[in-house]
Amino acid sequence: MLELSNITKVYQGGTVNETCLFDNFSLSVPNGQFVCVVGSNGSGKTSLLNIICGSIPVDEGRILIEGENIVSMPEHRRHRFIGRVYQDPARGTCPSMTILENMSIADTKGKPFNLLPCVRQKKVEEYRALLAPLGLGLEDKMGVRVGNLSGGQRQALALLMSTMTPIDFLILDEHTAALDPKTADIIMQLTGKIVAEKHLTTLMVTHNLRYAVEYGDRLLMMHQGKAELDLAGEDKKHLRVEDLLEKFNAISVECGN
Repeated sequence: MLELSNITKVYQGGTVNETCLFDNFSLSVPNGQFVCVVGSNGSGKTSLLNIICGSIPVDEGRILIEGENIVSMPEHRRHRFIGRVYQDPARGTCPSMTILENMSIADTKGKPFNLLPCVRQKKVEEYRALLAPLGLGLEDKMGVRVGNLSGGQRQALALLMSTMTPIDFLILDEHTAALDPKTADIIMQLTGKIVAEKHLTTLMVTHNLRYAVEYGDRLLMMHQGKAELDLAGEDKKHLRVEDLLEKFNAISVECGN
């Protein structure tokens, strides 16, 4: 269980530009739930992910994992049990290294360092077996530098690498936004498959309302640091893209747009 309890986050505090994004915000995500998060720019979507991952600190409140408060835990320690895929395909991989080298590094996350080589040839076939189901031919490019891959190939690799070691949470930060529609569909199908097979608790921020409707079993619509819409179960199953557009338009009118 992931719980955000009474979170307050103020940007540029004490200045004329002070902005309170989250004011006593709380959210609970049960184990195994796939949550899609939508909302306009500045609504708090990415800040929510950054708070969970420890990329930005909170001013008040608690972040609980199975009842343990991790609010003071540094970001690098949280990433032992959190996998994250970013919007930019370049952020989840090292472009100057080969696919084999990237996967070897990802395979050591959370494990103790020692003097053994990071790249082990006996692991090559194991990595090829992980890549083959992607259907992108990456299993035959183990020696190719990741910087030479297409954006979709890199994002698929980043998604796979983020889940190679046991994790409790998968954080997806608009991970299809930089891809063309066909490639984005492939990455989303892969996402749904990995989440289902590994039973991962997942939070996915997306601007694609179709993905928000088709994937996941819960939907949050954020606005000014609040969850204006929170649907799960049967309510989520019967949700339509038109319903989300109607809600977006209603919020836009309320804001004077």
